[in-house]
Amino acid sequence: MLRTLPALILGCLLPVAAQAAPCGNTSQGFNTWKAAFAQEAAAAGVQQRGLQALSGVQYSKGTIAADRNQKGVKYSLKDFMRIRGVDAIVAGGRKRKAGNPRFYGSLEQAYGVPSGILLAIHGMESGFGSGFGKYNVLSSNATVAYDCRRSAFFTNHLVAALKLVDRGWLDPNSRGAAHGEIGHTQFLAGNVLAYGRDGNGDGRVDLYNLGDAMASTANFLRQKGWQPGQSYDQGTRNFRVLNEWNAATVYQKAIAIAAKRIDG
Repeated sequence: MLRTLPALILGCLLPVAAQAAPCGNTSQGFNTWKAAFAQEAAAAGVQQRGLQALSGVQYSKGTIAADRNQKGVKYSLKDFMRIRGVDAIVAGGRKRKAGNPRFYGSLEQAYGVPSGILLAIHGMESGFGSGFGKYNVLSSNATVAYDCRRSAFFTNHLVAALKLVDRGWLDPNSRGAAHGEIGHTQFLAGNVLAYGRDGNGDGRVDLYNLGDAMASTANFLRQKGWQPGQSYDQGTRNFRVLNEWNAATVYQKAIAIAAKRIDG
């Protein structure tokens, strides 16, 4: 889930004056950047645990390759649903909802987001937790923060990721998607700080824990304007909220279709 953060939250992550670390478009200057960025991170409030994790990150050629090869979603809805396995997502979502109705019902009661929406997103993003991604979260995030193409955007998410390490909410060795997306529903780190919820009551927000991930996803949608009990058909306000999760209209349509089928 490649999403933005509210400007106010982003502004709190990095001081305005601290923008010294030089970006680059090859691996050559990465270590120089990392040393400079450590000072910026410390100024932004990252503590020793996070700074130690930063010292171990490496330039990820796989992340850069994936970033350069992004082409957007150009499939028809029918082809997108087939390629993404929506029929399997529906079957898996129904099975999970039937197997734990109290859990999903409690989420809907607390946040007003239907079980089908949460399960469709879970299935779409990580195959219901079967694959979180193969990239080191911190190294991927650091690589795109260093890369000049979108340095400003990912710099703030990297600071957030290091703060998650400080809090014990993110293991420095965690694996995720190519741009540093985390856990069951593939949050970026800044969104964990902004919208994360402790769903299992252990005092942490761990997106690799199902309870935390589902509560955080429901909270994200609610905070973005989801209206409990209202339709999420195309053209409604709730359908527009799905754009906050993923900007591809075909993705939004697939989620809405799958969710209706899951909820029956």
